[in-house]
Amino acid sequence: MRTLFVPLAVMALAAPPAFSQTAAGSNPLPLRQAAARTVEPAGPLDLRSALALVQQFNPGLSAALHEREAGDAALVQAGAWPNPVLEAQVEDLRRDNRTTTLLLSQPIELGGKRAARVTAAERARDQAASAWLARRSGLRASAITLFFEVLTAQERLRLAQDSVTLAQAATRAAANRVAAGKVAPLEETRSRVAEAGIQVELLQAEGTLRSARQQFAALWGNPNPRFTQAEGAVDRLPAVPSAQDAQSRLAAAPVLHQARLEVERRQALSALEQARRMPDLTVSLGAKRVLAEDGTGRGRNQVVVGLSVPLPIFDTNRGNVAEALSREEKARDDLVAAELQLGADVAQGIERLRAARATAETLQRDALPGAESAYKTATKGFELGKSSFLEALDAQRTLFQVRNQYLLAVAETHRAAGELDRLLGTDGDEPLRAMAVAR
Repeated sequence: MRTLFVPLAVMALAAPPAFSQTAAGSNPLPLRQAAARTVEPAGPLDLRSALALVQQFNPGLSAALHEREAGDAALVQAGAWPNPVLEAQVEDLRRDNRTTTLLLSQPIELGGKRAARVTAAERARDQAASAWLARRSGLRASAITLFFEVLTAQERLRLAQDSVTLAQAATRAAANRVAAGKVAPLEETRSRVAEAGIQVELLQAEGTLRSARQQFAALWGNPNPRFTQAEGAVDRLPAVPSAQDAQSRLAAAPVLHQARLEVERRQALSALEQARRMPDLTVSLGAKRVLAEDGTGRGRNQVVVGLSVPLPIFDTNRGNVAEALSREEKARDDLVAAELQLGADVAQGIERLRAARATAETLQRDALPGAESAYKTATKGFELGKSSFLEALDAQRTLFQVRNQYLLAVAETHRAAGELDRLLGTDGDEPLRAMAVAR
């Protein structure tokens, strides 16, 4: 027995503390280097390729994945049994009177604490998995919306470039008529002023496109986009979901799924706190070395059996139980509030999408053809001397304004559809607006 305690004592003294802090003056562990910048291939970029880049390289999605993995690890830890305790005691350090005791104690959890702890960890893991799915769904919706922002910005830039070309042609025509003495020089001045205003619109369109490209590429971690253009059909408008479709998707919305899991997790935590009111047992088994009383120096071994039970007199875990129950009720109220708020937001989003789509369709069907026809007639008449320059300039401005209004309505339609996708979630490999991918 004596030889057993010497190695134990040496190990106890030699082993460093498990959670010792870094020594003073030592360098802390180096921080993890920032992730390498993800660069997409140069060339046209379609919606499918963009979604693949976002899903693979978005840092926020990667963080949510690590949180899900942490939930799996926490579940493993929650199912672990309490460690046994090895205890050594020496009474009276004098050799002739020394009594040595060696005990092995094992805590035994009662009241279903381990099962309740595992259940709470499972609900937390489910929450982390649901948060990852919600983050992925939200990123898909954001990526689709920003993709169409780039498409719209490209169309607005093309419109501005066409407008500059038309304005320059109008200026040249006005200059030729002034040189021929058919109109006053004031009309050429007006034409050049109008051309300068359209040049400003061109600069603004270029800036809008640069900003949209940077925001889009930032989703996969590239602050300097390399793709030449977004490839798709901007005029393929998203459909307005029916009431039945919206209702079916509403029940599985990410925010409601998260709220339901929070209620379940709080229920599990309440059960865990209730179980902790039951005290745990600690069973001990060991040996005791006692010297003989005859003075011969010989000793004998005795078996030691022990049982310890905490007495729940002062601490009955009443406060923790009350706190857990209150937080459980709060989670239920949050779920009801989330359902009401989501229903209102979805209804508002559907109306916003319906109004934006109707506006775009009306402009495309009625206003654009009329404006284009009026502009062609006025321009031809001005070239033939049958109409004034003011009429041609007014028709030109009307056409540009209608085209710009149409693109704004298209952009608003896709933004509204993206907000609905964010609220209701996107399912499957194909996004709801994959029809916009160019074929």
